[in-house]
Amino acid sequence: MQRTNERFVERLPLLLPRPIYAYLLSALFCGIALGLRLSAQRLLPIGYPFVSFFPAVILSTFLFGMRPGIFAAILCGLLSWFFFIPASPAVGFDGGVVLALIFYAAVVGIDIALIHLMQRANFNLAVERERSRALAENRELLFHELQHRVSNNLQVVAAMLSLQRRHVDHELAARALDDAASRLSLIGRISRALYDPSEGGQDLHAFLTRLTEDVVEASGRGDINVTVSAPPDLTLESHVAVPLALIVAEAVSNAIEHGLPHRGGSIDVTLEDSSGTLTLKIADNGQGIAPGFEIDKGSSLGLRIASALAGQLRGQFALHPRPEGGAVVRLDLPAQAR
Repeated sequence: MQRTNERFVERLPLLLPRPIYAYLLSALFCGIALGLRLSAQRLLPIGYPFVSFFPAVILSTFLFGMRPGIFAAILCGLLSWFFFIPASPAVGFDGGVVLALIFYAAVVGIDIALIHLMQRANFNLAVERERSRALAENRELLFHELQHRVSNNLQVVAAMLSLQRRHVDHELAARALDDAASRLSLIGRISRALYDPSEGGQDLHAFLTRLTEDVVEASGRGDINVTVSAPPDLTLESHVAVPLALIVAEAVSNAIEHGLPHRGGSIDVTLEDSSGTLTLKIADNGQGIAPGFEIDKGSSLGLRIASALAGQLRGQFALHPRPEGGAVVRLDLPAQAR
């Protein structure tokens, strides 16, 4: 209801098919005001000649604009002078009459001026709102086009790396090219899915479920079971959600490649939100980690990338052995990082 009223106010003054209609309707308001004043004459004390005419002037100005309002003010002034202001036999009117007319002219003049300024302000506000809406639509269109082009470029680079890999005989070099191509392709998919120009965020539970399914499918392993647990309706802004998704992808890939290289198993991805602190745990039931293992000195490029991304988010990233067997990747993000 409120939005409907706002739109109606912004359309004022009304544009009638012919300008004469506005003056005729204003004259009708003045006639109604005169009829009300005559009907209430016995109830009112002596004086108050303009008591019913002010609403007619205000209504005419409010609905039809300044000029019909001035017309209504003049017409109401003449009607009230003719019917309700007693004239002096000597000069036609005395000082009291002059004071009453000045008071009436001042009041209706202020009313007309205020209504006119308000309607001009509403008009300018409506113009600015429409301009802002058009700019927002253009911004969203350009944003989607930019994201589309960036994602396509990443896919093209990944495809070029895959083609180049066919001409490489060295096993380590071929694996490095494969890893680089898969990471570029993954970044493109994550960016397209998570970046939102409205900064409204995306349901992380649903997204992480799709992401982990893609990682497992890309590994070609059908014996890996991944479960995702996250608070319902948890959303993060894109500058946090994208690195977080990359960390999840790298940790799940590392668990498949190093924790479960020769047998099936399970990977549990848990996201907890406690007192503003976000905790991510990725646990597998694989072969675990070697004693004294350190991420920075290890051979896993994925874990080093995940650790660097965690540093960008001002979070704490660690890899620990799981008491019941396997390994646990843990990421703690402070509240201010979100």
